[in-house]
Amino acid sequence: MIYPEKVKAKKSDKIIKILIGVSIGIAVILLLINKLTTPSIPWAALANSGILYSWVVVIYSIKKNVNIAGHVLLQTIALSMLTVYIDYKLGFKGWSINIAIPIMIIIANITMLVLTIVSYKKYIKYAIYQLIIVLFSMLPIVLMTENMVEEKTISMIASGISILNFLLCLMLCAKDMKEAIIRKFHM
Repeated sequence: MIYPEKVKAKKSDKIIKILIGVSIGIAVILLLINKLTTPSIPWAALANSGILYSWVVVIYSIKKNVNIAGHVLLQTIALSMLTVYIDYKLGFKGWSINIAIPIMIIIANITMLVLTIVSYKKYIKYAIYQLIIVLFSMLPIVLMTENMVEEKTISMIASGISILNFLLCLMLCAKDMKEAIIRKFHM
């Protein structure tokens, strides 16, 4: 069996630099086309935010030993920021904080639950990320107290799922989680 030749690190770094340069070129061209054709509609900013988001994901994914839970956390936060930005650029109708962020929180918590069940023995690697996702999941409740959320049902469901998921993980791995917190925060 013939295997493909392994790409060397220097060569892959060069390829990434070229692709980033191409992405920057595309972003500039999109801005110019937007300014010349439809300056009243900020579609180039939306496209460029998608390009930026894609590079954040690619660069993070290329790193060796990427923790899946860390990737889930990064995706949740990055996508939340991207949807708020898109909503803002389109006149801020509130769909990002009313619908998009709660749905992403639900998906992140379901993913963390699956990770906990599938890799029960390795859950310790995910414990801190689970805590951060739970804290991030309280954002809809904070926004509701500030009357920034119109659709409260989905936000309550998202926060409730997060709390239930965290409690379930605590029941499954309480001792291991306590040791991880003490070790991570040097308590």
